[in-house]
Amino acid sequence: MTTPVVYWRPGCGYCTALFRELEQAGIEAKRINIWEDEAGAEFVRQHNNGDEVVPTVDVGGKVFSNPFLAQFRDLL
Repeated sequence: MTTPVVYWRPGCGYCTALFRELEQAGIEAKRINIWEDEAGAEFVRQHNNGDEVVPTVDVGGKVFSNPFLAQFRDLL
């Protein structure tokens, strides 16, 4: 199983919702807080036209912006 990497920031309701979905499905994810990790923030900007859209999820090199679990679950 591929471990998704979730780029997030505190106070993000969309991030909270995705983490809830992952938890309910029993899926562990690596979490990178873009307010504490500049490389993570840069990754997010590179994949979102310079914007810090979160959550941004990397699943084995395929990147999703503000997704629902159903959008990438088959890749796990």
